[in-house]
Amino acid sequence: MKTKYIWLASSILALSVLSCQVTGLVSLATPQAPVVPTQAMKQPTLPSVPQNSGVTQQQDLLVALYEHAIPGIVALRVVTSEGGGQGSGLVYDADGHIVTNYHVVTGATKVEVDFSSGYKTYGTVIGIDLDSDLAVIKVDAPAEELHPLTLGDSDQLKVGQMVIAIGNPFGLSGTMTTGIISSLGRTLASARNTLSGYPFTAGDIIQTDAALNPGNSGGPLFNLNGEVIGINRAIQTTNYTLTGEPVNSGIGFAISINIIKRVVPVLIKEGKYDYPYLGITCLDDRYFSLDVIEALGLKSYTGAYVMNVVLGGPADQAGLRAGNRPTSIADPRIEDLQAGGDLITAIDGQAVYRFDDLLRYLINNKSPGDTVTLTVLRGDQQLDLTITLDKRP
Repeated sequence: MKTKYIWLASSILALSVLSCQVTGLVSLATPQAPVVPTQAMKQPTLPSVPQNSGVTQQQDLLVALYEHAIPGIVALRVVTSEGGGQGSGLVYDADGHIVTNYHVVTGATKVEVDFSSGYKTYGTVIGIDLDSDLAVIKVDAPAEELHPLTLGDSDQLKVGQMVIAIGNPFGLSGTMTTGIISSLGRTLASARNTLSGYPFTAGDIIQTDAALNPGNSGGPLFNLNGEVIGINRAIQTTNYTLTGEPVNSGIGFAISINIIKRVVPVLIKEGKYDYPYLGITCLDDRYFSLDVIEALGLKSYTGAYVMNVVLGGPADQAGLRAGNRPTSIADPRIEDLQAGGDLITAIDGQAVYRFDDLLRYLINNKSPGDTVTLTVLRGDQQLDLTITLDKRP
């Protein structure tokens, strides 16, 4: 069964239903006579927190972070031919560029941008990136409404660091949630397909347990310094509301800020961005089990196993090999697993423990036309192959 990821843009229809539910809230307690406290029944009291405690300091930090960041966060209302939806965005610069997810503005005929001050304006989509799910909106707004957020460095992130998400879940603008970085270097499917019909892969994705829900799409993920370290994109869940809206299950994903810093300036200038292209398909890291390793006859427990090589593509021209011999593995999650393929163990001298590492290095450091050196294991033999990268077709 393939993993299903849910984009975080929310539909206007679902929001209208949820709004009705909110206005119809009632107490679930049964009315009864008030209870009068006696000596035998003392009222419970909350423990006091010293003003100089770590809890108070963290609370003050979060309050200050929110007050500093909220002027640079916007709520988006999108109209399409099929209805519309809502999402979030961040102010990228003082020229009126707003960054959000591509899937928030897909098919938009009208985009409304709502600032925390109450100011509202329409925006124009000027650049899209289907591969990493990014879009840039241009607004003509007064200078006092444009508060660009500070961008961090996702290469400095560590699993376990605290993060903060602010956005527009279910239309509740300015909502703040907290969590930690659960993992780094994850991959998600791109919104653009290869020539064979399979989606390209988006890499360098941050995994977090901060509560993300429909409407958080395109909103910023912060570190405790108030720097944007990612843009929230999707959740993985099997939980849904009665109206069919996905519910957070503690597994959320954000596009790393270093990708955004690399891509967005090009989107502003040219409207699109070209990613480096090897022309290979690798085995999903989740299925790289001992049974699979043994069936493939591999001599290493780590690396990116090449399942397919695109005919005439950069990897093919450099001599990279895909699997070409049947195996005894009958896993329905793995289509056409064959032995005999190369195992990529390094790129430009950087170790590749899994496919995520390979993709993360490529998209953060390389462009079409650049060359890379792949170190591969071919049976017992180690080879270095030099490949000239193309752009994704």
